[in-house]
Amino acid sequence: MHYKKIDAFLSAHILRPQALLDSISQASRQAGLVPHAVSPLQAAFLALLIRISGARRVLEIGCLGGYSAIAMAEALPVGGSLLTTEIDTRTAAIARTHIEASGYADRIDLRTGPALAVLKEQIAEGDLFDFIFIDADKVNYRAYIEHALRLSRAGTPIIIDNIVRGGDILQHDPSANSLRGLRAMFDYIRSLKGVEMTAFQMVGEKGHDGMLLLRVEQGQ
Repeated sequence: MHYKKIDAFLSAHILRPQALLDSISQASRQAGLVPHAVSPLQAAFLALLIRISGARRVLEIGCLGGYSAIAMAEALPVGGSLLTTEIDTRTAAIARTHIEASGYADRIDLRTGPALAVLKEQIAEGDLFDFIFIDADKVNYRAYIEHALRLSRAGTPIIIDNIVRGGDILQHDPSANSLRGLRAMFDYIRSLKGVEMTAFQMVGEKGHDGMLLLRVEQGQ
């Protein structure tokens, strides 16, 4: 199937020009970063959700080159802010360069180090977010959601990327840490109360994958 060509067709017909994001994507490739950033259509989806929800305070777990962080920051209203995390120091340095050049550095707070440590700090400070996007190592997905729930207000959407993995989620491979992490996450969310959720599969330039969407009905 021509998934990449279809994504290109859709992007050309429904997305506004994205010179800033295109330049970040190109610079990330040239820097040798892994190609794990969301696609332009997915970035626009996140930005649209932020606008629809009226979010002013956004949390992102997994920054990579800053592509999705900048796309979401652009969607925030004046006075809005985004906290993002990146564990790899070289990747974080590249992302910081992109953020500073984007014009949205005043909205984005990039923290370098393990995401769970950052989340625990925010919980201790009593911080709350209006919108949360999780797109980091799959091993810790359950823990990320547990912490995200404690950082949520009533009505906060939590979006989790890469939950299908080309269909590999159906496999039982005990040696695959990412799959174990995803399965632990799914086992955990089955028991959640006070949370609405759904999921969908996607095909496109990122291959076959999917997203999980949670909406917190009341603060945890």
